[in-house]
Amino acid sequence: MTTWTDQTADRPISLTAPSGIDRAAHHRLDEAWLAAAWSHPTTRCFVVSDGQVLIDETADGRTELVMTPSFEAPLTEAHRYFLGIDEDGVRYFALQKDALPGRIDQSARPAGLREAGLLLSSRDVGLMVHAVGLENWQRTHRFCSRCGERTVIAAAGHIRRCQACGAEHYPRTDPAVIMAVTDEDDRILLGRQVHWPEGRFSTLAGFVEPGESIEQTVRREVFEEAGITVGQVEYVASQPWPFPSSLMLGFLAHATSTDIDVDGEEIHEARWFSRDELRAAFDSGEVLPPYGISIAARLIELWYGKPLPTRSFV
Repeated sequence: MTTWTDQTADRPISLTAPSGIDRAAHHRLDEAWLAAAWSHPTTRCFVVSDGQVLIDETADGRTELVMTPSFEAPLTEAHRYFLGIDEDGVRYFALQKDALPGRIDQSARPAGLREAGLLLSSRDVGLMVHAVGLENWQRTHRFCSRCGERTVIAAAGHIRRCQACGAEHYPRTDPAVIMAVTDEDDRILLGRQVHWPEGRFSTLAGFVEPGESIEQTVRREVFEEAGITVGQVEYVASQPWPFPSSLMLGFLAHATSTDIDVDGEEIHEARWFSRDELRAAFDSGEVLPPYGISIAARLIELWYGKPLPTRSFV
């Protein structure tokens, strides 16, 4: 059986640390309140475009979202989304635009979640995850799935309404499982997807199908992708993953077989690793670790027992 020797248990999974932001959903349909909030001198907003925001370094070396007072941010050709209120009463909005604004400050730069999620404070990460998820859904769900007519934005960006048939549409979230599979010899199963570069290995993952429990999904996906049967399944944690709209449900799973038979469609290669073998593969560059922002890295660490080598977001 697997021996869990993790030394990183107190380290939160990226994108999940408490942000200190109250989403205050009860205000989303109150247009008068939203207008007053937008006009308040302490209100702050930032632009999100194609999954990216502007980030900048402060004088003391921290990285922050580039935010401006709302009264300095024109709404021309932008959609406004209310994100919530912090403990000091500051209201936050995101503006969805076709492009990020230019900056006089040359140190500011565009960044997506894979980079920014490792650099920003929990508050800024929470705001960015919320905004990126809304922006992707808004861009890709402009028409009613019931009648085909164009929909309009409502509830401060959290609903789209069809004025033709009256249907309401809500942000899409796709549940997906991701699992660290181990065997009787305390080895971990890692796979390489067909479109990944040579050497990039990670945990197996897949989407939940209709009428399926998440435990059934874990067993089905592992067998379909690697030919391995799984018995015991233990839930660990979840992570919002707006690439574009997933909620990753993390598991530890115990294999009851070890003969690998990859499907060749999603998984090109899969291997069992002992801790010593994986450490040597990291050291030699034969295996690239998952991005540190991903729950995959955290699941592997639970088995590995210490932080994985860092990897550039590039």
